[in-house]
Amino acid sequence: MPGPTEQEIRTRAYELWKDAGEPHGNMDHLWYQAEKELLERKAANGKGPCDIKGQRKPAARH
Repeated sequence: MPGPTEQEIRTRAYELWKDAGEPHGNMDHLWYQAEKELLERKAANGKGPCDIKGQRKPAARH
C-alpha cells in the first residue's frame, strides 16, 4: 500500500499551518506531522500497519 501522496501531505500541512495561525518557520515540523497523521489514518482505515514510507509491514509469523 503506498503512503500518502505529496499533494495529500502538502494539503494537510497547509491546514495545520492555517490552524496554527500561519506561523513563520517550523514548516518541516508541520510537514512531518501531516505525513504522520495521514499514515495513521490509512492504518486506522483497515489498511494494516505501515512503516514511515507507507509500506505495509509484513504480518508476524509464529
